[in-house]
Amino acid sequence: MKIGVPKEIKNNENRVGVTPAGVFELIKVGHSVYIQENAGFGSGFTDTDYKVVGANILSSIEEVYAICDMIVKVKEPIEDEYALIKPKQVIFTYFHFASSEVLTKAMIKSNAICIAYETVEDEDGSLPLLIPMSEVAGRMAVQQGAKYLEKPIKGRGVLLGGVPGVPPGKVLVLGAGTVGIQAAKMAAGLGAHVTIMDVNMNQLRYVNDVMPNHVVTEFSSAYNIKQRIKNHDLIIGGVLLKGAKAPKLITKDMLKLMRPGTVLIDVAVDQGGCIETTRPTTHEDPIFIIDDIVHYCVANMPGAVPYTSTLALTNVTLPYVLKLANNGWEIACEQDKTLGKGLNILNGKVVYPEIIKAFGWNI
Repeated sequence: MKIGVPKEIKNNENRVGVTPAGVFELIKVGHSVYIQENAGFGSGFTDTDYKVVGANILSSIEEVYAICDMIVKVKEPIEDEYALIKPKQVIFTYFHFASSEVLTKAMIKSNAICIAYETVEDEDGSLPLLIPMSEVAGRMAVQQGAKYLEKPIKGRGVLLGGVPGVPPGKVLVLGAGTVGIQAAKMAAGLGAHVTIMDVNMNQLRYVNDVMPNHVVTEFSSAYNIKQRIKNHDLIIGGVLLKGAKAPKLITKDMLKLMRPGTVLIDVAVDQGGCIETTRPTTHEDPIFIIDDIVHYCVANMPGAVPYTSTLALTNVTLPYVLKLANNGWEIACEQDKTLGKGLNILNGKVVYPEIIKAFGWNI
């Protein structure tokens, strides 16, 4: 199979779909890999690194899409790419369709085979291709939150870990999934007081067992959230509904309950956000302020640490890329039910129910 890896063109997206090591594995079993010139540069991989393992380097994104049977990316195609996608072409990437009706309609029109990393699902309900980026995003949420709490950036001027004689900052984490646990771990490591909320009592019991004493758990309800946001400095939204829009746990009216300079990090922005005032931002222009509350809503947070992120992503995607390339998407998805759940749009038809529900379509 001819596999293409284009350069990511979303704002400040420095990750790349496959590392040179991944390309080596694909070529070793007889596939051809076409890499767009400088596609790996942002992640620390040169064209020479790819040439050494046998990749073909193409000068333009148009060539990559035109030649290849399957495209392996990191982020969803943006408008400039829509017309490049061919019917029957397999596109394997993060799509997050529920957050963009425009993208969904464009991929329906393309008649491509759209397999989304974020809905590939194991029997136990875990999302193996989302986990590593959720781990990165959860850890980064605290890193970025600590920075934007600084007064020159309009934050409250709070040092999360505090100092002797001064209480530490308070971090509220909404969601005890991968993002939430990683965020709580990082915040606790800095010495902050952490409250993590969820509706899943089993998850809260797990957090209670593995986290230090300055991480406390609380059942998530509208009332409890309203009480906690009044005195927490950093609030991290890490809620996920598989393939669907995130629920709005914090409304615009609730911003008035917070202290000026409170920082909101909405990691769920890819799925529409769990904060009503969320709108996607970029690493170039990451924050905005509403009612004196700092919002950080970057839609590709792991793109800021592309070397780490690209290695972590290829570790989990490569086995599925190999299955798709070796067997073709139909056999691969039939034989591997985990991969099959990644099918979102197939030959002009949405086949993932949560996307239809997200837009209220009758299909």
